Parts: sequence; C-alpha cells; structure tokens
Amino acid sequence: MTFRETRIHVIGIGGIGTSGIARMLLADGKIVTGSDQVDSPVTRTLQAAGIPVRIPQSPGNIPGDAELVVISAAIKDDNPELLEARRRGIPVQKYAQVLGRLMNERRGIAVAGTHGKTTTTAMIAVCLRKAGLDPSVVVGAAVGPLGGSSVVGAGDLFVVEACEYDRSFHNLRPHCAVINNVEEDHLDYYHGGIGEIVESFAQFASQVRPEGLLVAKHGDKNVSRAIKKASCKVETFALSRPAADWSARALRPRRGLYRFNAFHGREDLGSFELAIPGRHNVLNSLAAIACCHWAGAGFDAMRDALREFRGADRRFDILGEAAGVTVVDDYAHHPTKVRESLRAARQFFKSRRMFVVFQPHQHSRTRFLLADFAAAFGDADVVLVPDIFFVRDSEAERQQVSSADLVRAMKTLGNECYYLPTFPEIEQHLRDRLTDGDVVITMGAGDVYKLAQNVLKFLELRQVTATT
Repeated sequence: MTFRETRIHVIGIGGIGTSGIARMLLADGKIVTGSDQVDSPVTRTLQAAGIPVRIPQSPGNIPGDAELVVISAAIKDDNPELLEARRRGIPVQKYAQVLGRLMNERRGIAVAGTHGKTTTTAMIAVCLRKAGLDPSVVVGAAVGPLGGSSVVGAGDLFVVEACEYDRSFHNLRPHCAVINNVEEDHLDYYHGGIGEIVESFAQFASQVRPEGLLVAKHGDKNVSRAIKKASCKVETFALSRPAADWSARALRPRRGLYRFNAFHGREDLGSFELAIPGRHNVLNSLAAIACCHWAGAGFDAMRDALREFRGADRRFDILGEAAGVTVVDDYAHHPTKVRESLRAARQFFKSRRMFVVFQPHQHSRTRFLLADFAAAFGDADVVLVPDIFFVRDSEAERQQVSSADLVRAMKTLGNECYYLPTFPEIEQHLRDRLTDGDVVITMGAGDVYKLAQNVLKFLELRQVTATT
C-alpha cells in the first residue's frame, strides 16, 4: 500500500466515484469518514459498511486526526469543510488523484472516450468477474451484477471509468486502456476546442505503461491522432473492417439486439450476442473483449457475461410498462449519443410512437453543439424539451442560450417538438396524449429521471383505474 495516510476524510462521499474509492480505502485498512449535503441510498450503504457519514457538510465534520482530505469534482472552493481542511493544513487531493494512487498498486484498466465509457467499463467488469478474475471496479453508474457502482475484488485488476473533464484521466497510469471515441465536449473547460481535446487524450494515451496495451477505435480520425503518442502496443477495433485488430462481422440484428461474430485478426472467435440494443454497443463490447483478453479472461466466459449483461443504470433503462405505455430512461446528453440511443430505440420499438423528453445538460454544451443537438432527434416522433439543467456554467453563459433556442432549431428540420419549461407541464402534456402502444424516453444527465418515475406512476394509476 503506497498510502502512508491511515485516516482519510471524503467530502462529497455520496458521489458515484467517491463512494467507490471510499470502499476501496476501507478495504485496504484505512479509517475512512465522509460527509455530504444530503442523505441518500449511497450514504446509507456506506454507513452500513462501517464508514461514518455526516450530513450536512460543516467544518466540524473533519476528524481532528485526519491526515488526508479527498474531494469530489463537485466540491467548490468555498465549501466549508474544504476551507477548514486548508485552514488546518491538512493535505487535500481530488478524487481523480486518489484514483490514480489506488491504480498504481494494481493492474489498471482505464476506459476513456467522449461517450460509451460507462457501458464499456461495466462490460469489462462483468466479463472479468465471470472469468473468475475478481477485479476491483469503479464505474460511473450502478451496474446490477456489481451491486452498485463499485466493488472491491480480491484480484489484482482495477477497472475504472476515466473522465477527460478537468483532465482527470491524466492522474492515471493504466496497464491497459480504451479510447472509444474523441469528439467535442466539455467546451466550458476545453476552450481550445477539438484540438485541445485531442491533445488531452494524447497525453492519456502516452501514460499507458510501455509494457501495456491501448485499445482504440479504428477509423476515428481524432482517435488516430491521439494514439500517436502511445509508447505501448496499440490494437484497434471496428465493425466489419478486417484491417482492425478486433472486428465484429456478420451482424445479425433482432429488434435492435445484435448477434455477431467477433474476430481477432483473421481468427473467428465465434458468435456473441448482446441483451442491450444498438450497433454502438457492439463496438463497446469489442473494446471490452480486447481488454479482457489482455487480462487473461477466456472467450467463453466473455460470451456468457455479455449475453447476460443488461446494461448500467440510466443506459437505455426500461423502467416498466403500464397502460400499454413503455417508459425508458437514458443518460444520453451529447448529440452523438442521443442519435445512437434513439436509433437503437427505433430498432427496438419499431413503429411505436416515441415521445422523447430531452433535458439539455449545461448551457455551454447546448450553445456550442446546438446544431448537432437539433439534428439528433430524427428517430423521435415527438420531442419535449424542459429548461436546461444548470450546472458549472456562469450566469453570463446561462443568458446566452435557452431550450427555446434548441426547439426553434429543431423545428426548422421538421421535428414535432415543444419547449415546456417545467416537468409538471411536460407531465401534463404526456397525460393528455399518451395512448396504448406509445413509448416515453427521458434523456439527459440531469434530474430528468425523476420525471420518468412520475410518468410511470401516473400510468400505473391509469391502468388500475381502467380495470376497476
């Protein structure tokens, strides 16, 4: 263990990532405490595991003998506990820095990319577990077989989702890494645009250990530029491209769920099948197969794991069906991911009418990618757009774009779409229009999932009322 600190306090311990490293630190024999602003199922689970969590945050929450304070990415400079830690001279590290320290003690697998990170990380985790390699995992969403967003394994492998925001993934020196794709995003941070983003991914690629492996998407020009700095072995993956080191061929879709033959070079590894829809998930699975092969997992174990894998939380998550209407929740908040998810939904639901509630995430992202967002909803029948989820942006940025601007852009492309600022207005619109056979899909990285839950509740009530 390279951590000399034994008493560690985590501010914002209820976050997806911070809760995961808190569990790992506890398993490594550290004395861990934490705090958050609100009680949640995550904080209660941590308390049940033996980690004291104090709510809300205040200076007195930091133990007198704390040797290290860890902060999540959401903690601002004026946080009272962070100010207290600095006043007392306690070392402070970001979540990503601690993640890197934990990885240095294990064989690290890090999954990066503008989108697809969570699903690919989850796929790798379940495949390695099925193969009996028992990895530790920190992923950006709850995954059913893991029992949450993290797990502490007895093996020497450590699988993490590696985020490019704030250059967090520069804290990692993995033995094996994935770059799924590189596109414009987080432009509130990467002011230099795609060139700066590519350079950031290039730095990440250069940090894969020389004896390791980098798995990269074939045919993506930005990925190709980024991997030039890698000093390790590079293998590529693609659909139906024999030039790639790993390829999926003979794709056989059924309602958007794919069977395919995986190839390693010219070697046919046999048939694989997925239980989550979309061609993009075939790509995610190829990256996972390549990483797991490097780690020593057998293809039969991977085949079984991928066939059983039902996805991560909020990734094409079918919440239920009531009154003949299916409700789906999805995390997509980037134009490419929105387009891919809706294309998969159209294949899965065929001709059923799809109402899509899209909550834009960040004013800066919406403004910079407005035209791409407007063009991403071609597979939807009706699009409902509430106000933009406000996070990280300045008030000045907030004034520069609105959901009404997005809806106007979408209407010029012929979409049926409506700007309805609040969730109650959207809920009423759906109450008035939903009929047997319809589908509702909520999309976004904010709190739009709450609307999905409310919609399902009123549909269940409608169903009960109709049968009494």
